[in-house]
Amino acid sequence: MSGKEIAITMGDPGGIGPEVIWKALRLLPPEDQRDIVIIGKKAVMEDALALAGLEIWGGVSIEEPESLKAMDRAVFKTRGRPTAEGGRAAYECIHAALNGCIEGRFSAMVTAPISKEALHSAGYNWPGHTEMLAELTGTKSYGMMLAGGPLRVMLVTTHLPLSEVPRRLSEEGVYEKIILARRGAEMLGMRNPGIGVSGLNPHAGEAGLFGDEEERIILPAVQRARAEGVDVTGPLPPDVIFRKAYLGELDIVVAMYHDQGLIPLKMIAFDKGVNITVGLPVVRVSPDHGTAYDIAWKGLADPSSMLEAIKTAKGIVWRARAGE
Repeated sequence: MSGKEIAITMGDPGGIGPEVIWKALRLLPPEDQRDIVIIGKKAVMEDALALAGLEIWGGVSIEEPESLKAMDRAVFKTRGRPTAEGGRAAYECIHAALNGCIEGRFSAMVTAPISKEALHSAGYNWPGHTEMLAELTGTKSYGMMLAGGPLRVMLVTTHLPLSEVPRRLSEEGVYEKIILARRGAEMLGMRNPGIGVSGLNPHAGEAGLFGDEEERIILPAVQRARAEGVDVTGPLPPDVIFRKAYLGELDIVVAMYHDQGLIPLKMIAFDKGVNITVGLPVVRVSPDHGTAYDIAWKGLADPSSMLEAIKTAKGIVWRARAGE
């Protein structure tokens, strides 16, 4: 047993992940730093440490997966763009951290940003962390919950072209995400959370004038969850529901598609938003930003979201142990 609480994966080695990990760790109290292990290529993490103008300090350790030890340091020198080698390294770190959580060595994993293009170049076809972790753990019911400032959002659909969203919606899918939204809010310490479900169309369809998805799909899912004792309302107009959540009238919003949920959240919490995968057999949190290749390895990256992700993971673990 390593005795570590949180495993942080390196992310794409050509992106800002290695840099923001060190910057965020330095902002934690010393007692919290001792509970963390970084899963990554040691040479990359050491370079990022120097970039951040820091030196290794007590309590922080790096664990290099065996599969990365065989990879030549030279392949990690390409930075600021996606590469197949970077995609493979990112995957190996995620896999190692996941195994550590399943084996009980770690209580949670925090994942630095990866590149979908790099993953695909390396031969992996997942659209992102969420789908990868779900498949690797055999999880069928899962959801992406974003949290930042006063907003918490559960997405019904995630990485899809907008044109595909209407035909990918189903009553069962919306119902499932309502249940996951309640579970996600409870992970954050809320009891009997108030859930608001967004409509898909302007004015939530205006009684069918602007689309029938609300009456045909969303409302029946809301009614089903409400009949089971869930505190849920909707479908509410998309241009109204986030104001209600911002004012504290709702604890979490179930949004129909990616940008519907993320635009308002990033407007108010761009630097401190986090992504929590709900439904997995392990705790997984990540910063709510990408690899930011344009500023990678220039010493410019802001660690606020990574710091918030680490704190959120620790909070979830603490509440689980306390039986909340």
